[in-house]
Amino acid sequence: MQRGLVEVLILAVPAGLLGTWIVLRGLAFFSHSVGTAAFPGLVLADGLGFAAPLGALAAALVFTAGNAALGRGRERERDSVVALVLVGCLAAGVILASDVFGSGANVETLLFGSLLLVDDADIRLAAIAAVATLLVSALAGQRWLAQGFDPEGGPVSRRQTLALDAALLGLIALATTATLSVVGTLLVASLFVVPAATARLFTERMLSWQLASVVLVALEGTAGLWLSVKTDAPPGATIACVAGAVFTLVALLRAVLARAPRGSAAVLAATLGLALLVSGCGNSGADADGRLAVVATTTQIGDWVSEVGGDAVAVDQVLQPNTDPHDYEPRPSDVAAAADAKLVFANGDNLDRWIDQIVSDSGSDAELIDLGADVPERLPGESSGEEASRYDPHWWHDPRNAAAAVREIARRLSAADPSHRRLFQSNAREYLRRLGRLEAGIASCFDQVPVAQRKLVTDHDAFGYFARRFGIDVVGAVIPSQTTQAQPSAKDVSELIDLIEREGVKAVFPESSLSAKVADAIARQTGASADYVLYGDTLGPADSDGATYLQMEAANAEAMVRGFSDGRLGCRLSP
Repeated sequence: MQRGLVEVLILAVPAGLLGTWIVLRGLAFFSHSVGTAAFPGLVLADGLGFAAPLGALAAALVFTAGNAALGRGRERERDSVVALVLVGCLAAGVILASDVFGSGANVETLLFGSLLLVDDADIRLAAIAAVATLLVSALAGQRWLAQGFDPEGGPVSRRQTLALDAALLGLIALATTATLSVVGTLLVASLFVVPAATARLFTERMLSWQLASVVLVALEGTAGLWLSVKTDAPPGATIACVAGAVFTLVALLRAVLARAPRGSAAVLAATLGLALLVSGCGNSGADADGRLAVVATTTQIGDWVSEVGGDAVAVDQVLQPNTDPHDYEPRPSDVAAAADAKLVFANGDNLDRWIDQIVSDSGSDAELIDLGADVPERLPGESSGEEASRYDPHWWHDPRNAAAAVREIARRLSAADPSHRRLFQSNAREYLRRLGRLEAGIASCFDQVPVAQRKLVTDHDAFGYFARRFGIDVVGAVIPSQTTQAQPSAKDVSELIDLIEREGVKAVFPESSLSAKVADAIARQTGASADYVLYGDTLGPADSDGATYLQMEAANAEAMVRGFSDGRLGCRLSP
């Protein structure tokens, strides 16, 4: 939280100062677009394995240069030129992600930021942007001001004008890149445009406008970060909401005060301030009541820890049902839970890679346990991309791996709380007995289906372990990757359709946590069924047939048996 606050306060300088020039020069669309255009750079950084900010900055500068070159002499057509170059950058990013690297970049961070995962490199980049903005503004500010009011007839030559424009656009590219870690691509305007537009409502002088903009960015960023803690909302989106709310309130207040008697102005302002204060108040956090405080990253691990720990353990589960772990943004409550935890159980293999920094930044002394590190059955993982891993992270779909994880959980809980060792060991033995019975039942169910009919097509490549354990042939996946961050290309989909038709696949299985639209379309085109849903990366809600790990695997077996047999066979198991 401290690191996030430092990042916001540093960025207040370039965002506030450049925001005034952006509003004055009519560059709001450009400032938004330059952040979005960083997408291909982020994909390149992800695929080639170098620092994401460098890739994003390079793409932003290329976008800026392309915009400046195409827009030379066409000031009135600037928005059209920006849109043209932006489309090219986005198309390049999609092609790189889909066809070159075969794995999407960290798209959720690009789109919405991840302020709680800011590191020292992000802070250094923000500081560089702040210093560069101060220096260049001091040297070129008066000329930018003259151009803002008289773009055609300023006291400088055409070459100087182009140089001044390039300096301003380059600074915006640098500062926007630094801002991606806070609010992401889609919300860049909340730091660069909205505060400056708000400040302009109550000041007309350039210096006071700039100072007010810097102060507003700092205050709105701090308030948004604080409010995100109180509401447990994503910090970047909360900051954007605060900025939008402040602009709306200031605009309404200005309109009302223009018509209200002078004596009522102070009363009205105080009432609005009190309403904002009351709306932000609330309670957060919960006490473990003396129980062993444990954090579990995924729904499966949370279920296992709850089963083994029973009433002696207070489990804080980071991911909730139907939440995709590949695109999760940590919340303030996750940091708070890690700060109070004694143990943190993680899946490993980059599925929940954000937990390392959450634990580190929380100041916690909790022991971080990678349950995937020692499971007995492993499959190879992705070979490239930011989420690349030596092993396939979906190891829990093999019941033998689940059993190993449950034993490790019991051992770790017993070591952390020896007074409840007998309870933990007893609960683990009972759970392993049920797991063994379920595994045998699933194997018997698949024995009903001829081996030649066990052909599996899913939303993404998450069932390799399940397939190997129960003799299933994984024909393909709509997203040909072990992470949902990847995107299927037209070629991938076309080849999958041909493969389904050639292999006589009877069903395409959507996943509960992903959109089923592509799977449905493929099923319609091939004549396969898409009626049977699987639980891939996450358990289902409490009232679903996949609410626990045992129920999830039983439901998956039932769905597959029915899909493989055109609905003629079933697999009714009682986990």
